[in-house]
Formats: sequence, C-alpha cells, structure tokens
Amino acid sequence: MSAGLFLRRKWIKLREKIVGEKASPEYIARGWAVGMFYGTFAPIGTQLILSIPTALLLRGSKIGAVLGTFLTNHFTVWFIYPAQCWLGARILHRDISYPLIKSALRDLIHERSFSAMMDVSEDLLASFFLGGFVMAVLLTPPTYFLVRRLVVRFRAEVEERKRRRRERNNRNPSGQHS
Repeated sequence: MSAGLFLRRKWIKLREKIVGEKASPEYIARGWAVGMFYGTFAPIGTQLILSIPTALLLRGSKIGAVLGTFLTNHFTVWFIYPAQCWLGARILHRDISYPLIKSALRDLIHERSFSAMMDVSEDLLASFFLGGFVMAVLLTPPTYFLVRRLVVRFRAEVEERKRRRRERNNRNPSGQHS
C-alpha cells in the first residue's frame, strides 16, 4: 500500500470519528479542542484524567476530548515533546540541547513514573510545560474552528446528497433509472 493511500485511509477514519457523533458541531469541536489542549500541554498519563472532566465542565464531547489527546502518542511524542521543550527553552533563554532533551525524555517516556519526571532537570521540566502551554494556546483555537467547520461541511454534504436523492425519486417515482 502506498503512503498516500495509507494516509488517505487514516484521514477518512479520523473524519468519520470526528463527524460521526450525534451532537452539535460546537459540542464536538469543544471536546476536540480540549483534547488538543491537553494533548500538547499535559504529559502522557495525565491527559485523559484532565481532558474528560474539562470536557464535562465545558460541555464538550468526551469522545472528542479523548481522541484529541491522542495527538501525542507513542509515535508522535518523539517529535512533539522535544519540540515543546525546545520552544520552552528558547522562551526561558535556557541553553538546552536536543541530545539532552532526547535523553531525558527517553527515560521519562519509558518509565512513565512520577519519580522519573522528578529526575528531569528543573530547566527541562519548566521548558516542557511552558513550551507545551504555548503550543496548546496556539493549536487549540484552530482545532476548535477546524473541527466545527469539518462537521458543518460534512453535514451539509450529507443533506445535499439526500436532497438530490429526493429530487431524483420525485422525478422518477417508480424508482427506475432512465
């Protein structure tokens, strides 16, 4: 299977998960935005604990909140966490190298414990959370508007197909195609 076909199939599955929920576009988008926020800000292991109650509080989709946190997963964390550490280090004017970030995060990701997190330097920890917060602030609003637009557009397309089908059936009441 080609990479293009693989990505297209993944996009279609994701789109179905986004638009498949029977709720308002705003409700769905709020949940996805919450998931995106915690997916970029909170460490793996705390994201669901934080995103589900926040989605409940903000009256957003719990499904979207859960799926939105999967932005950071075992495949993407190797890119996202170093990027947010680098960003946070730049904002804090800290000289933290990529090899240091990679080494510290490797240990943290493999152990996934509070003690492993405490072993990470304070500068790196501060960089992680500051960079993650900045990424969350930058990515959350576009996520809301993109998901909302996707749901609205998908539902309009479905309604348009239904309308065309009704028109065809009204022109040809016997149901036979000409």
